[in-house]
Amino acid sequence: MKIICIGRNYAEHAKEMKAETPTEPVFFMKPESAIVRNGDPFFYPDFSKEVHHEVEIILRVCKNGKNVQKKFAHTYYDAIAIGIDFTARDLQAQCKAKGLPWEKAKAFDGSAPMGEFMPLSHFKDIHNLNFNLDINGKTVQKGNTKDLIFSYDTVIEYISRFVTLKMGDFIYTGTPEGVGPVTIGDKMEAFIEGEKLFSCSVK
Repeated sequence: MKIICIGRNYAEHAKEMKAETPTEPVFFMKPESAIVRNGDPFFYPDFSKEVHHEVEIILRVCKNGKNVQKKFAHTYYDAIAIGIDFTARDLQAQCKAKGLPWEKAKAFDGSAPMGEFMPLSHFKDIHNLNFNLDINGKTVQKGNTKDLIFSYDTVIEYISRFVTLKMGDFIYTGTPEGVGPVTIGDKMEAFIEGEKLFSCSVK
């Protein structure tokens, strides 16, 4: 099982990060140890002073695939969840400044909390989903999947050229604008179409 994350997949987020809008999907990976199950706490790591939240829609891969054609890509995922791609922004900045890989800023233990997965049939239109993240009752991020630069199917086609997809893999599809820091004591709740499908406390 692996976690594949798509970076800069919403134009407004790319702008807030002062980054170019990509012309092809950008992806990186997190290990299984990054997962935090719904309702379990996220423990703030001692190696960072600036951990940021990035709320994302997650796809669950339902069968193995290599070099998947876009027209068949929709058959490779069967459920959707909402979760957080945590980023140690201070570590990421240090790595970028030195031209180094920044896995330690993205792939650390606990950096991928995720909510409960719901079958695709649970949603009216998975390509037009409103979603948001609230911290301590205040909405800090909101987005809609219609604004994805690269659609789910485009992402699956692209990733599978380089990496074989396996049943049980997860794909984080990108975050909208509004990323920011979390602090110990924060209560995070995430919603798809107004339905709360994720909660996590920062400890």
